[in-house]
Amino acid sequence: MAAPNPNHFQIVIPEHNAQQNQCNFPEDRDFDYSQRAQWLRAAVLGANDGLVSIASLMMGVGAVREDAKSMVLTGFAGLFAGACSMAIGEFVSVYSQLDIEIAQMKRKKRMTNNGQNAEEMEKEKLPNPWQAAMASALAFSLGAVVPLLAAAFIANYKVRLGVVVAAVTLALFAFGGVGAVMGGTTVARSCPRVVVGGWMAMAITFGLTKLLGSSGLEM
Repeated sequence: MAAPNPNHFQIVIPEHNAQQNQCNFPEDRDFDYSQRAQWLRAAVLGANDGLVSIASLMMGVGAVREDAKSMVLTGFAGLFAGACSMAIGEFVSVYSQLDIEIAQMKRKKRMTNNGQNAEEMEKEKLPNPWQAAMASALAFSLGAVVPLLAAAFIANYKVRLGVVVAAVTLALFAFGGVGAVMGGTTVARSCPRVVVGGWMAMAITFGLTKLLGSSGLEM
């Protein structure tokens, strides 16, 4: 029989500690991010649409008019019209989805007898048109306020345009990061995509409006 090695140590981990360590893993690994898809999509898209649409609209007006009043009034008109349009469009879209899912539930109920509990669980997962419409309109308005605030208090034309672009860029980074984190995607991939898209929209709108203005088109 071999003699025990005095240099050999055996570390015993209590069973309850091992179980506790297994339970301490982050719970978000098993989190279903698709549960957030309905309102997250409406909120993120609404904020980005409001930010990019109103900023591009203001940049387009700024290409032919140098006064701040024209830019700001145009921005507010776009905010009101865009928020209403987003809310109505989202409501109609989600309500149509709701009708389809309710019809599907009724067909399943006739074919199977899973009881009242299963039906209640299915109803909890149904989309809410009012929630989606409000989230979309509010998010659009939130995004639209950024370029409006950036342009409202600056008299110098060139400085105003630069501040609008800078403010919109920061907001695009923020919205892209928030959407990536809440959706469980990569921030480094999401943010540049959102920012470049916003830059392109503003540049195209500014350039085409400037071209129309310089072509002698009478308003």
